[in-house]
Amino acid sequence: MRKETPRTRRVAEQLQRELAETIRDEIRDPRVGSVTVSGVEVARDLAHARVYMTVLGEDSRTSTEAAGVLNGASGFLRRELSRRVRLRTVPALTFIHDPSFDRAARLSSLIDSALDEDQGRSS
Repeated sequence: MRKETPRTRRVAEQLQRELAETIRDEIRDPRVGSVTVSGVEVARDLAHARVYMTVLGEDSRTSTEAAGVLNGASGFLRRELSRRVRLRTVPALTFIHDPSFDRAARLSSLIDSALDEDQGRSS
């Protein structure tokens, strides 16, 4: 794994904040829904950025479709970022579905069912 520099970390954090706000305010496509930007990885040369996202309350298929829509709108989002962020060049954006929210919801439901089963046995 490549080493992250303090500058790339700061840029990634700023891009994450600005992208979340821009997607919420500017993207009107109903397939996008309530998108959560969970993380951004920026290349050392700041030329490319991977944006990890998920759609809250939806399955992974819907989130993957929303990632495709956002990849189609990446030029627009990049232009909007250039207006909000003071960088010489704004990184090219690639949106990727983040499955960690799906795994967390599945684990939570498994824990809840195990607790319910355990309470059923002790009664």
